[in-house]
Amino acid sequence: MVVEVGVHEKGTISLSQIIRGVRDKRVFRKAGAIALFVGVVRGETLNGEEVQKLKLEAYEENASKVLKDICRDLKNREGIVDVQIHHLVGEFSVGEDLVYVLVVGAHREHVFPVLREAVDRYKKEATIFKKEYIINKKGETVAYWVTEHKNSGVS
Repeated sequence: MVVEVGVHEKGTISLSQIIRGVRDKRVFRKAGAIALFVGVVRGETLNGEEVQKLKLEAYEENASKVLKDICRDLKNREGIVDVQIHHLVGEFSVGEDLVYVLVVGAHREHVFPVLREAVDRYKKEATIFKKEYIINKKGETVAYWVTEHKNSGVS
């Protein structure tokens, strides 16, 4: 079963499904390497505050289109067989997976630079919004959209 690149509600896909889907593609026979990035909820901000949970929302139609465009663009790189970005939305606890980025290539030297670029680009280009719930130094629970605080510790 091939899982379409894009935004998904938490619990609707799994990493194992995504990897199976990649391996099931006919083009996988050209592969010699799979590089994987799994973004997770960090338990502490860069300021040392405890993260309680994270809520992710997206302008899903736009975000999915952006993720597909990034993947399509990066697939054209030398030695690249497939690129997939799957970003989850919903409510997340510390340690839970938020995003899966897979790059499949003919050789390992092809996949690592493309993996890094895919991660950097989705973070800058996709319309995905993060609300962080933290326990501040006074012991109070405070919630804010991550863009409101430049020093947030969330990936």
